[in-house]
Amino acid sequence: MLELIKEPWPWYFSGPVISIIMILLIYFGKTFGVSSNLRTFCAIGGAGKFSDFFKFNWKAQTWNLIFVLGSVIGGFISTEFLNNGEPMLLSAGVMEDFKAMGIANPGASILPDELFGMEAIFSIKGLSMLIIGGLLIGFGTRYAGGCTSGHAISGLSNLQFPSLVAVIGFFIGGLIMTYLIFPFIL
Repeated sequence: MLELIKEPWPWYFSGPVISIIMILLIYFGKTFGVSSNLRTFCAIGGAGKFSDFFKFNWKAQTWNLIFVLGSVIGGFISTEFLNNGEPMLLSAGVMEDFKAMGIANPGASILPDELFGMEAIFSIKGLSMLIIGGLLIGFGTRYAGGCTSGHAISGLSNLQFPSLVAVIGFFIGGLIMTYLIFPFIL
């Protein structure tokens, strides 16, 4: 039975579960998004003393904070206990592309050590990428009025046109990053 849990869940199970959750959120008048939790954490920490943006009733967002905590716990459980130990199935072309970029064993882990190992993260290049990437993501999230999960899941399920525009922009940005910028970073 445990082996069945270690396999990826098919779309025909995961998709309806996400739909049911979205229907429940709409029914209860809630919107989903992970980036809004950063605002909540800042408000809890007292950022409202410095900016009116953080002056709001953060206790009304407790359910969303529980969602983030559940995401962290779920991620830990899945990587530590539900990992089947097999490498990810990647096409031969992707494997060759990763090897050409300096990733020795693509697919062996979700986060290759060449990019996410402690040595890589604490290098000048790694710290620069984290800082610049964090600033760009933070700015982009505020400028777009939400993150990818908020727009793609919650916004599109509410038929919001700005979310459609944002999601199209996310995909275009992802393609530009993947094919034009990422190969030069490595």
